[in-house]
Amino acid sequence: MSQGTIGRAEAGPPPAGKKWLVTVAVMSGTFLAVMDVSVVNVALPHMMGTFSQTLSSITWVATSYSIAEILSISMAGWWSALVGRKRLYLVAFAVFTLGSILAGTAQTFPQMLLYRTLQGLAGGILTPVSQAILRETFPPRQQAMAMAIFGMGVVLAPAMGPVLGGWLTDHYGWPWIFYINMPVSVVGMLLVSTFLEDPPYLRRGIGRVDWVGIALLTAGLTGMQLVLERGQEHNWFDSSWITAGTAITALLLTSVVVWELRVRDPIVNVRVLRHIPLSVGSGVGFLFGIAFFGTTFSLPQLTQRLLGYPAYQAGLVLLPRMITLFLTMPIIGWLFNHLEPRLIIGVGIGLTYWTFQELAQLSLQVSYWNLVPIMLLMGVGVPCMFVPLSTLSLSGVRREDITAATSLYTLTRRVGGNLGYALVATLVERFSATHRVHLIKHISPLNPAYLSYQALLSARLAQVGGDPVAAQHRALALADAEVNRQAAMLAYNDIAWLFGTMFLATLPCLFLLPRRQASQPASRAPQPPSAAPAEKGG
Repeated sequence: MSQGTIGRAEAGPPPAGKKWLVTVAVMSGTFLAVMDVSVVNVALPHMMGTFSQTLSSITWVATSYSIAEILSISMAGWWSALVGRKRLYLVAFAVFTLGSILAGTAQTFPQMLLYRTLQGLAGGILTPVSQAILRETFPPRQQAMAMAIFGMGVVLAPAMGPVLGGWLTDHYGWPWIFYINMPVSVVGMLLVSTFLEDPPYLRRGIGRVDWVGIALLTAGLTGMQLVLERGQEHNWFDSSWITAGTAITALLLTSVVVWELRVRDPIVNVRVLRHIPLSVGSGVGFLFGIAFFGTTFSLPQLTQRLLGYPAYQAGLVLLPRMITLFLTMPIIGWLFNHLEPRLIIGVGIGLTYWTFQELAQLSLQVSYWNLVPIMLLMGVGVPCMFVPLSTLSLSGVRREDITAATSLYTLTRRVGGNLGYALVATLVERFSATHRVHLIKHISPLNPAYLSYQALLSARLAQVGGDPVAAQHRALALADAEVNRQAAMLAYNDIAWLFGTMFLATLPCLFLLPRRQASQPASRAPQPPSAAPAEKGG
């Protein structure tokens, strides 16, 4: 028997019925972990009153989760080798559930931050390990379908989080955004414990604990997340704190890579990035995270700030995208085996670029129904990118390296998403200021159009209020407010153009991806002596 045959015997896919039970089990964990990133956002104003915190300090409820999640995502491969994938997933699921219960019962602000950190540490394990499990649960021809199912979870969960969180907070109170995790978690843990099995090659353990790597990684990722979360608040590089933090973070993360390449049992196996499709996919995934999650943040913000939508209706702006994402993911999973995957990705990039160009043309007169077709098409374009890219990026990676590869792949997308949020918050302010400088030039007594508008507005206000002088002052204030609205709208247009350009810039990367999914190399299990003659005889 050849080594490749040994590898297949060790890690063959389970029967069809069991395959779907495993899928339900692991996707329940992934969905909850990803959803809990965004579910708290709408509840933060309510928590401010409960814990007597300011707006700036209450955001640490979200920040503490993100820092812990980013850290554990990067270490998932190491933990998987240490304790086994099934045991790791069960422990992470249990800790996540415990953190959810404790967060709902938190009586003080430090308690809430501690429990959210606990949630984040566990949630960061669930996502990459789920992807690795699905890769091995489905046979090679169904790998794209596995990534489609995974994509349905990681893409739909952030969109559902604010809607579900808002409804639960309004009807039952903010603790229920945490309690809602319990029934799903219990069912998921029962299914995992019953149907999930570790392949033999995974039970290899580690030689020694990489304490230096753990320390460098913890400090580097924590610093990076703090800079991204707090940069806008401190006006970025105008602040010596942010400048120093960025420099130290860059040094620490560079040290992580250098150190991990030298040790035998690294905490983060950066060597898997020598696999070209994984490196390319991770880079494209980073840009995908910036644009996709940046849009998830910017569109509701735009509709609330500039169009006057209530919070619930602002959340519904993303609903058409969520619907077509859900419907298109499995279709793309099927098409993967019938069309050139790189062609599908190219179509996805083109569609997504077009939708961003449409968003870049929006004005303050846009209605909800003008946004619907744009969101519907974006919901088609994103799966065309996500499913084939995830499948091709992880194809050809050794079985024992799958969890490490999915961890790095998830990490780049998650860091990109965090950068997307930070970019939107910063660029809206910077671009608005730039556009305001140009627009304010038209507010001049030398501009006949402005004088006509001002006279008409003052006359109408005087008819309502009766005082011509007060009406003129109010008309000036309204004109200034309108300039600010127009400047902000143009800023969102610029951001949409920038995100669309990011997608278009990834097109050349398609030529670095394989035309088809590569066969998975066998694991590095020792070959029995009897295998050599048998192989020669074959």
